[in-house]
Amino acid sequence: MIKQSNISLLDADANSITAKNATPLILFIAILLTAATQRSPITGVGSLIVDIQHSTGLSHTLAGMLTTLPLIAFAVFALAAPKLSVRFGMELTLLSCMIALTAGIIVRSLSTVTELFIGTALIGSAIAVCNVLVPSMIKRDYSHRIGLMTALYTSSMNLMSAIASGISVPLSRTAIGWRGSLACWVILSVITALCWLPLLGRNKEHKSYVKQQSASADHSIVKIASKPKSLWVSPVAWQVTVFMGLQSIMFYVGISWLPEILHERGMSIDKAGWMLSLMQILGMVGSFVMPLIAARTQSQKLLTAASASLFLFGFGGIWLGSTALAPLFITLIGLGCGTTFSLVILFFAFRTRTAEEAAKLSGMAQSVGYLVAAVGPTLFGFIHDKSGNWNAPLATITCLTILTIIIGYLAGRKGYVNG
Repeated sequence: MIKQSNISLLDADANSITAKNATPLILFIAILLTAATQRSPITGVGSLIVDIQHSTGLSHTLAGMLTTLPLIAFAVFALAAPKLSVRFGMELTLLSCMIALTAGIIVRSLSTVTELFIGTALIGSAIAVCNVLVPSMIKRDYSHRIGLMTALYTSSMNLMSAIASGISVPLSRTAIGWRGSLACWVILSVITALCWLPLLGRNKEHKSYVKQQSASADHSIVKIASKPKSLWVSPVAWQVTVFMGLQSIMFYVGISWLPEILHERGMSIDKAGWMLSLMQILGMVGSFVMPLIAARTQSQKLLTAASASLFLFGFGGIWLGSTALAPLFITLIGLGCGTTFSLVILFFAFRTRTAEEAAKLSGMAQSVGYLVAAVGPTLFGFIHDKSGNWNAPLATITCLTILTIIIGYLAGRKGYVNG
């Protein structure tokens, strides 16, 4: 009996060791899969916008809302994410988001326009919380590999985003139609939810970590000054926030309208969809390389300004250049989207001292930033409806790129949100 008992204990210890060793791998996979779900359910809409309009009768303004609505949800729910994380733990919160995302994808693919918009809003709400918490989790669990993990996180996001843009039109040409093409992303969200299930035991560890980090931050800040400032009065926090909004406008205007702009200028709709895919593949390249470079520098101001300047030449080229050069201009926009977005994600870690502070900055920047970005696709469609062509919208966004360069330079300077 003693031998059997000892064997049982050894088996239990072995199982415990195996589980502990498996946890980092599962966490790594869960983070990358979560990144993959954060854009793919949205970016496929841009390639299908013509089919959706023909099927539903939506105007350009209302069609733009299919991209704008998730951004509004990003803005509304981003501020709630840090509180949800403290209350329930990151892992449970992220699992709940995957369940909500799955429900949203299903509802969006049902038969009515009302369900199309309700499902889109639910998708945006779930992604909003993930947007905020995953960068904070990277700072918490990968503090010595922030550059590498940010590179993998953002490139995974852009890779699936590119795939969604590229395959949405071909899938819609099959028997499943455009609704089925949008519904297929439910498979990815379900798989991601299953990956978060074995990680739920880490919630207690997270809450303990938050308390320790808060105490540590309070102690260090007392040493440096006194009571920490609110992020809402921090110039650094506002620079990151505004830059977040401006670079998001570039991305979401691009995925919403570039396929139709190119199609209206003579490119086939299938090729225009693949141009959008090309934009996001280049975005993936930019989002992987930039964090590895930026993590080795003390200040990122020149990197940020140079990255933002890619938008100027990209959108300016689409506006004034030849359609034959569209792949070049799309390449510039794609690299701009990838590099600027990955820099913003890095700033959440580089401009803060703790994971809790990173979550708060992420929440603020994404709430206000996406609220600014939400204006982009709908306003772009509205200007088109009023002017009757794409020249006025393209002139508007080209001018906006100059402001993006200036704010990016300021946000890239070395410093912390509280000190």
